[in-house]
Amino acid sequence: MKNKKKLKVSIVMGSQSDYKTMKLTCKILKKLGIKFETKIISAHRTPKRMYEFATSALENNIEVIIAGAGGSAHLPGMISSLTSIPVLGVPIESKKLKGLDSLLSIAQMPKGVPVGTLAIGEDGALNAGLLAAAIIANRNPIVRRKLNNWRLSQTLSIKKKPK
Repeated sequence: MKNKKKLKVSIVMGSQSDYKTMKLTCKILKKLGIKFETKIISAHRTPKRMYEFATSALENNIEVIIAGAGGSAHLPGMISSLTSIPVLGVPIESKKLKGLDSLLSIAQMPKGVPVGTLAIGEDGALNAGLLAAAIIANRNPIVRRKLNNWRLSQTLSIKKKPK
């Protein structure tokens, strides 16, 4: 049965501690007026939850999935292996390797299982929201206008000369 609630983006993360980074994704989507949901789904600790989420995402009206994960960071790739919906991976900065482990895990996907990989940490989380908005903007002129306005305001905030 189709979900009546028109969700556009699903933001998933491997643990509660990842929310500190992924809340920046929420912030930018909210600013652009894009509906989203957040969930904690661990590829290793909640594999059944992950499987059910990924295989039902299309029928739940999800257009883009943003998956933040640290360490071995298998969440984005595992979700991508189970759905044709675009998956954007945000490597969460880790204490031991500063997120490089997460970045390499997300970026080095085998052919046929794509994950759009963003920068490590907060920059990646913000950019994942903007990239999701750009994907949605291809079919939604309202989101396109809001995204263009956001980019214009970013441009206008940069001074022309130093003080």
